Amino acid sequence: MKTKRVSLLFSAMLILATLINPANATTDQTKMVLLNTINGAISPKSVSASNSGLVSAHNMMYRHSVTLYDAQTMELKATVSDSVQLSDFGYAKYPGNYKGAPVEGAFSPDGKYLYFSNYAMYGKGFTKEGHDTCSPASGYDTSFLSRINLENNKIDAVYPVGSVPKVVKVTPDNKYILVSNWCSYTVTIISVETQKTVKSIKIGRYPRGISISSDSQFAYVAEMGGSRIHRISLEDFSVQHIPIGSNPRAIELSPDNTKLYATLNISGKVIAWDLEANKAIKTVATGKSARSLAISSDGSSLFVVNFRSGTLSKVRTSDMKVIQNIKVCVEPIGVTYDSETSRTWVACYGGSIKVFENQ
Repeated sequence: MKTKRVSLLFSAMLILATLINPANATTDQTKMVLLNTINGAISPKSVSASNSGLVSAHNMMYRHSVTLYDAQTMELKATVSDSVQLSDFGYAKYPGNYKGAPVEGAFSPDGKYLYFSNYAMYGKGFTKEGHDTCSPASGYDTSFLSRINLENNKIDAVYPVGSVPKVVKVTPDNKYILVSNWCSYTVTIISVETQKTVKSIKIGRYPRGISISSDSQFAYVAEMGGSRIHRISLEDFSVQHIPIGSNPRAIELSPDNTKLYATLNISGKVIAWDLEANKAIKTVATGKSARSLAISSDGSSLFVVNFRSGTLSKVRTSDMKVIQNIKVCVEPIGVTYDSETSRTWVACYGGSIKVFENQ
């Protein structure tokens, strides 16, 4: 009953805001218009908005960097190398300098840090780089999560994680950091307070997308090599399963936490799931290889990049209809929504970022 009251209150607030000021129209009443194309020494696998003035891009082993942009002006603010002296952080068995390969990033709720996962580490002692096709039995190297201090744009902490870490998320209460480990088939849960791993949870083949409820009570993890979403209690780490459909990749929760949205990569669809009734609401086809997913801050729109179609789709959540489909670039792979500017940023794997105004 509590979640239903929250849902009704949230809907009423959106309607009231629109009536008072038409400029406050919900995102599904706007259209995406290309505002800027960002180029440079980038090969972004993903982009992430802090919703407090920054957007980051994570440039894999092709550039060995994270780039930081001003969310308003879209200007490059800093390029941060993924290189790190692991021994400086207590890992004496790794002497010398090590390079990483930034995959995904997440800002801390207080805006002080950016965490990024490294597909692999490069340097003495790392001999078997991970692969997209793998299992725990493959014996690929484990990797590290890195933390950038946004005061000086320097890496000031590292955390051991599994093999080929992908998505990283921080709980809204800033208690835990979660990392999905593609080849280890696990999720690593790290305590922000102790800076140590508190739990490693088995997921199954190819864990990827993560979303966390706004009250920090539950984490949802997509098992991309299967057909389930794992709902993890962040109080006792117990796990329940949601039979979402084959090949879930990216997931988002509605602002009121009553619905979960997921891209189903192979089928090129997005599904809406009712978490209260525990059943599917509706699916919609968006394009070939639906990859990353973002949701507007008002919850009215989803933004989906379709890797093989080269398109960006905007989906209205009220009825799960595609209301806009834009040819954006070759191999769009990452997407984020910045709530401060109402802009959608798209990572194009070939070496650019597209920024769209919702107007």
